[in-house]
Amino acid sequence: MFEDNPNQKNIVELRGISQSYDGGKNWIMKDCEFIIEDKPDQGQFVVVLGMSGSGKSTLLRYIAGLQQPTKGTVMVNGNPVGKKERVSMVFQQYSSLPWYTVLENVGLALEFQGVSKAERDERAMELIKMVGLEGHEHKFAQYPTLSGGQLQRVAIARSLLANPKILLMDEPFGALDIKTRLTMQDLLTSIWHKFQSTIIFVTHDISEAVYLADDIYILKSPPSRFVEHIHVDLPLVRDRMTKRDPKYTEFVHLVEDKMIEVADLK
Repeated sequence: MFEDNPNQKNIVELRGISQSYDGGKNWIMKDCEFIIEDKPDQGQFVVVLGMSGSGKSTLLRYIAGLQQPTKGTVMVNGNPVGKKERVSMVFQQYSSLPWYTVLENVGLALEFQGVSKAERDERAMELIKMVGLEGHEHKFAQYPTLSGGQLQRVAIARSLLANPKILLMDEPFGALDIKTRLTMQDLLTSIWHKFQSTIIFVTHDISEAVYLADDIYILKSPPSRFVEHIHVDLPLVRDRMTKRDPKYTEFVHLVEDKMIEVADLK
């Protein structure tokens, strides 16, 4: 499924990834390959789908450096994941520090880097304005002071300030109401185009996947590996009218059919 292009640099490489939690008696993931080519001056939006327990979140944790596979290598920008290559991740659960304000949360990575307060506040405010949180910067980043959608905006802004080139998102809109979810989808596409980021996004929502993705990759159930790759041939810039395009509906049905086929694979 993944073929190397010698003329193209890879931004993310997971090679020969296997995961066992019982010394190799059972494998959650086996010989999994996941290679994302760098697309300068464009970025890309990659969506990972799969049944529950197939390892979607685990893959993101590998890339973020939060977990190491039992076997295999994980590379970001050609380097092993570590201090030099750190990738931020937005979770479904709200991950802000509730004793910090919005401004302090967004500037957290810069604080760890030793950036002066004046500089990190200035840079953090740029992101806060961009994600629509201006006026909330001095509120504590906690529910119910902020809504669920606002807390996810804080997490997105914090991740972008830490590393705008790669953004990992693990079902970030799963707990949001439908109106907020649709708004956040459009915010995310605007961020993608502004920063030309590589976004790797996990969701169970097929219509959301088709709306957001350049490419969709589907994991089969354990022992997991990727078995389907679907390039979403829709306009690069999308809006609400895209969902009324018959071609969009065709892709939703195609992905649904592939998910059913994959669910039956052993």
